[in-house]
This record gives sequence, structure tokens and C-alpha cells, in this order.
Amino acid sequence: MSVREVTREQAVKRATYASVVGTTIEWYDFFLYGTAAALVFPQLFFPGQDSFAGVIAAFGTQFVGFVARPVGAAIFGHYGDRIGRKTTLMVTLFLMAFGTVLIGVLPTYQVIGVWAPILLTVLRVVQGIGVGGEWGGSVLIAMEWGQQHRRGLSASWPQMGVPMGLILSTGLVRLFSGTTGADFVTYGWRIPFLLSILLVGVGLFVRMRVVESPEFEAVRKAEKVVTVPLMEAFRRQPKEILLSALVRTSEQAPFYLFITFVITYVTKQLKTSSDAILVDTLIAAGLGLISIPVFGILSDRFGRKLVYGIGIVGTALYAFPYFGLLNTRDSFLIALAVVVSLIFHDVQYGPQAALIAESFDADIRYTGAGMGYQLASVIAGGPAPLIAAALLQATGESTAISIYIIICCAVAMGALLLLPKRSTAAPMGVASHGRVKGA
Repeated sequence: MSVREVTREQAVKRATYASVVGTTIEWYDFFLYGTAAALVFPQLFFPGQDSFAGVIAAFGTQFVGFVARPVGAAIFGHYGDRIGRKTTLMVTLFLMAFGTVLIGVLPTYQVIGVWAPILLTVLRVVQGIGVGGEWGGSVLIAMEWGQQHRRGLSASWPQMGVPMGLILSTGLVRLFSGTTGADFVTYGWRIPFLLSILLVGVGLFVRMRVVESPEFEAVRKAEKVVTVPLMEAFRRQPKEILLSALVRTSEQAPFYLFITFVITYVTKQLKTSSDAILVDTLIAAGLGLISIPVFGILSDRFGRKLVYGIGIVGTALYAFPYFGLLNTRDSFLIALAVVVSLIFHDVQYGPQAALIAESFDADIRYTGAGMGYQLASVIAGGPAPLIAAALLQATGESTAISIYIIICCAVAMGALLLLPKRSTAAPMGVASHGRVKGA
């Protein structure tokens, strides 16, 4: 492919489109697994166990994917800080689709026995590695091309992949559960997994046209590329990595309760249909397409910490009312519970990417920000559905789960207050306008 000049405006648009499209596909794949884990995986891959044991086993394989995410952040952060953001983003997209499509053709326990859950776990690890390397590159390619005073907004665009991926995955599961009926458990659930191959084709096309981040180019031209970014990040900024992980506990742990565990809660505990909760999740995710960039903009105006802190407090205050609304079994109030829960999530998720990424130096930013972000998967997002399912099984009610959410918020608030404020000035050698080399 010949090299030609593109305007900065064109490069910014390409970076934004590529980050949004790519993260949408990545999160589509990742969320699809979570929905299937709540609906069909217990009976297909973990049969012979009582109802809650099967659910916990399915969520256990989901947790494995979260554990793999820091591994992906370390691997792709290494290459992202050494050879650039663009190349790694191509690989992470392909890797994620590879794992997802293979899950779609995976034989069940009835066909291959114990190998079914083993292979499911392996493929979940592949997914986790892919999405673990994806976030850092997508956020940085968008943020580092954006204007300095609008980094909250710029970094919020790839965060849009979460609601868009959630809409796609939940929408297609809802569609095929309706059209295939009783056969959804037999083959209908596989179709959304197989469709990932079509989505990745679109993503690769968009990402091939991306121009490398100007801040990485400045680091490369200054010959300041770090040899071992992972070791350097932990040597130079260990506090920022730890606090970046802890500050996410109020966002990530409740989020996976609000979109994944809630399906189990309303079907197993409240004995209501899963179809309605899937529609409610679609509505809430649709609102996220507006709220996430809005809160990113507000963080540019009023500060990352203030906006993020409001989200933490809101989530804590909502912990008990959330389950109170669900427990009414009223369809309108359940929908209200789901929609409001994701609004509090979006208050944090909008400014979160810039909050974390700005905490790290440009030469180790992919690795440092990625590790901090993805370590939260191990301590918050991954275990959350498991903890909630275990608490529900042990107590038979939601009170302990609400207390768990409040504890997560307390941890995050402490980390937010301790997180150092970094300068957002452009590094030397990064131009704010003009023409750049592009593919």
C-alpha cells in the first residue's frame, strides 16, 4: 500500500472510527459470552449439577477470561509501546474473533464430555487476551490524536464500544432466541458467535487506514522507545498502576452485576422471563451512546476526578434501591432499575479512559494504562458475578450483594483521591495541526 499524506483532520477521524468500530466488535464478542453463560452454558457445558452450581461453574469460565486480560495487556502493551498502536490493534481484533467463532462451533458436554468445558475455558482465555490488549491501543490511538483540551471526549469514543457491543450482542441473542424458540438451546445460541467473522472483516478494513499515534511517533523520533515496557512501567509508576485498577472497582464490579448477573437473578430468583431483561439492557445500552461522550465532555470542563467521584457516590447510593426495584417483579420498575444502573456506570466510564491514560508517560502508556485497567478485571469485574451468585445462594436475598457494591465504591473512592493528577500538555514534537504521513 502506497504511503500518502493525509490531513490531521482525516487522521483524527480515522483514529476515532477505528477505535469505536474495533472496540465494538471486541466487546460484542466478550459480552456475548457473558449472556450465553447466564442463559445456556450451564446446561450445555456443565450438566448434572444443581441449578446454582451450574451457574457458578459457567461464571467461573467467564472469570478465566478476566484473568487473561492483564496477560493480553502485558503482551500487546509491550509491542504497542515498542512498535506502535496500529499494528497491535490489528492482531487483537483477529485474536478475539478467532476465539469467538470457535466457541460457536464447539461441541457440548453430551458430545465430547469433559473436553467441552475445558475447550470452552481455553477459548475464553483467548478472548480475554484479545480484549486485554485491545483497550489500551484503542484509547491511545483516539486520545493521542485528539486535542489536548478535549481528551476526555476523545478517549470516551472507544468507550462507546461497550454500549454498542452490548447492544449488538444482547440484540442478536434476543433476536435468535425469539426466532429459533426451543431450538435456541440446540443451535440458535451459536449464530451470534459465528456472525463475529463478518464483523471482524469490517473492523480490519477500518483499522488498516489508521495513521500511527503522533505521541508514539514523537517518542520514536526522540529515540526514547523503552526496551521492556512492562518492567519499566512497574518500576517507574507502580502506584498509578495499582490505583488505576482500584479506581475501577466501583464501575466494573457493579457493571457485570447489572448486565450479566441480573439475568440469572431475574430468571432464577424472581422466576421471570429473560426476554424482558434483555430488552431492558438494550434500552440502557442505547442511552449509553449519548451519556458516555457527554460525561467525557463534562470531565474536560469540570475535571476527571469530580465527574468520576459523582459516579462512585451515585452507584453506592443506588445499591439498595436497585434490588428493591427488581424485587417488585414489576416490568416497568425492573426496566427502570436496569436503565438507571447503567447511567451511574456511564458517569464513571465516560471520563475513565482519559483519567487512567493521562496518569502514564507516553513511552510506557500502552503498557501502564492497559495493565492498570485490566488488573481490575481480576479483582472486580471477573469475580463479581461469582461473588454475587455465591452470596445469593448462601443468603437467599440481595442484601449482601448491595453491601458488596457499596464496599467496591468505598475502595474506588479511596483510590480516586490518591491517584496523582498529571499534566495533559502535549509532549515535545507532537504537532497540533498540519499534514501527516498515512496509509
